[in-house]
Amino acid sequence: MPMKTIEYFFSPPSPWSYLGHQRLLEMAAQYGATVQPRPFALTSEIFPISGGLPLNERPPQRQAYRLIELKRWSEFRNLPLNVHPRFFPVTDVDRSSLMLCAAILKHGNEAGLRLAAAQFRAVWVEERDIADQQTLIDIAQGCGLDGVALWDAREEGRSLYAENTEQARRLQVFGAPWYVYEGEPFWGQDRLDFLERALAG
Repeated sequence: MPMKTIEYFFSPPSPWSYLGHQRLLEMAAQYGATVQPRPFALTSEIFPISGGLPLNERPPQRQAYRLIELKRWSEFRNLPLNVHPRFFPVTDVDRSSLMLCAAILKHGNEAGLRLAAAQFRAVWVEERDIADQQTLIDIAQGCGLDGVALWDAREEGRSLYAENTEQARRLQVFGAPWYVYEGEPFWGQDRLDFLERALAG
């Protein structure tokens, strides 16, 4: 029986990716699926061609409702979340994403997923700056990885980062998190119930 595979497009500063991350991994384990993490350049490369806007450029009513939803979903998922984290927006998303790609290339998808979870928590729970070199090294070390080696290897991850971004373009991805299962797209952690139905079916 072929292995079920979920392609998982995300950006490290995304609160919605954080809120859905653990649930996604639990579902994958329950239904015998593998998760392929695909960090991609959402704000710099995808937003300009999809009509997406950085948070500070969105209308005030959208920004206000976003805060309501963040609080609502963090309570529903029973996950801690600071809706006004100290280091958000992240000043350089590429640094964290490239380290993730380096981890995936050197240590596999599981290591990449573990590091992604730690980066999410760093922004949304721990008030840490994932654009900072030493912070990124320390986060990787906390995941049982060689943070210095991954920092030094981050440029090796650039080709995978570009490949993920190009794949996102082809698949018409326009937000994060974005899951693809058997060719069907699911945008947002609030669509995980639909992804679960597909996995179960």
